[in-house]
Amino acid sequence: MLKAQQLTLAVLVNAALISTAFASEQSESKGFVEDAEGSVLFRTGYIKRDKQDVNRGDDTSSFAQSAIVKLESGFTQGVVGFGANVVGDGSFKIGENKHAGNGMIPQHNDGSAYDHWARGGASVKARVSNTTVEYGTQVLDIPVLASNTARMVPEYFTGVLATSHEIENLEVIAGKFTKNQYSDQINSDGNDLDRAVVWGAKYKFNDQLNASYYGLDSKNALDRHYINANYTIPLAEKRSLNLDFSGYHTEWDKAASTYSSSLGDTNVDGRSNNLWSLAGTLNQGAHSVMLAYQQNTGNTGYDYGSNADGAQSIYVANSYLSDFIGNHEKSAQVQYNLNFADYGVPGLNWTTAYVYGWDIKTIKNGVETSDDAKESEFFNQVKYTVQSGFAKDASLRLRYSHYRADQAYNDVYMADTNELRVFLDIPVKLF
Repeated sequence: MLKAQQLTLAVLVNAALISTAFASEQSESKGFVEDAEGSVLFRTGYIKRDKQDVNRGDDTSSFAQSAIVKLESGFTQGVVGFGANVVGDGSFKIGENKHAGNGMIPQHNDGSAYDHWARGGASVKARVSNTTVEYGTQVLDIPVLASNTARMVPEYFTGVLATSHEIENLEVIAGKFTKNQYSDQINSDGNDLDRAVVWGAKYKFNDQLNASYYGLDSKNALDRHYINANYTIPLAEKRSLNLDFSGYHTEWDKAASTYSSSLGDTNVDGRSNNLWSLAGTLNQGAHSVMLAYQQNTGNTGYDYGSNADGAQSIYVANSYLSDFIGNHEKSAQVQYNLNFADYGVPGLNWTTAYVYGWDIKTIKNGVETSDDAKESEFFNQVKYTVQSGFAKDASLRLRYSHYRADQAYNDVYMADTNELRVFLDIPVKLF
């Protein structure tokens, strides 16, 4: 199967390389220094998880300050352009953080939080025409291998990634990664990634329709495929209907790890899962309402992150504190979003949602405990982004999740939890 995937990728890449249809990005290069960009993101973050069951461990709370540096050179001029990037972060805890966790702060072997820590890396890059190849430390935004960026600092992958835009409206990617460092890890390969090969393509048919496919082959872990189609239907002035379909198919190797037995029988050979969601969003000026349905099939639930496959690789509709990914689970969501720009407060946005999941099959200690477990989440988020002045683009985000499940799912997945997140982001452009 992998040979067929590699052949398909080779055909796509070769077609892109020989079919230049529009202006070359490299021909417009101004130079290594002239096109360079640098920024620092100062982030203050707090996450508290208040567990409602005292038998499921202590509450966890983390409070820290980080500075995330991103330096990107331009490309040298010529047929082939060369450049370099640097990404890194430095952080320190605020307060004692005796019950740190939540993927925010590294911890010593005794469970105590690090006082301060720093991480990062560099990469080199080359560009021919509209095709760029980058090797080194990177933050990925690929549905099958996505870096977690929802904590203090990003998750890093080390490897090579080629991105081609040789055909107008078509993006083709291919890469191989050999290290994975989660947000709260000091070790640059803390997740022991052996080898992850990714490939995929995204095509914009017109202003209304685009579609994509991505694949992942992670050695001794899993094979994963993702498809997406997004279609927007204009209805009237300031009114539109957006339809979004996303789907994953995953097959795990026998040696793969799982983070929870609730996902299925970990002793079963040939574990597989299909996860898909369909969402419809009606937009009317400042208001939008989304209805979504999501479903799992296969002999296990959807598992991600624990196999060094990206702790944000969950591009489906019903993903908040819970991702509603239990074995055989079905879930439905209603979401409302209000943009206050039309009411005289540009930059202020409010999102509220309710998700309900049912028909979950749970397994504890190898024994099935339920075939109809349930969970639900009530989500609220308010975010304000400064629109102008010296603090332009600074943002404050407050998020609250109220999560509840029945005892069968509590026992194997997550305790009933009230979660609060507060993030203050202040970006500073260096050059």
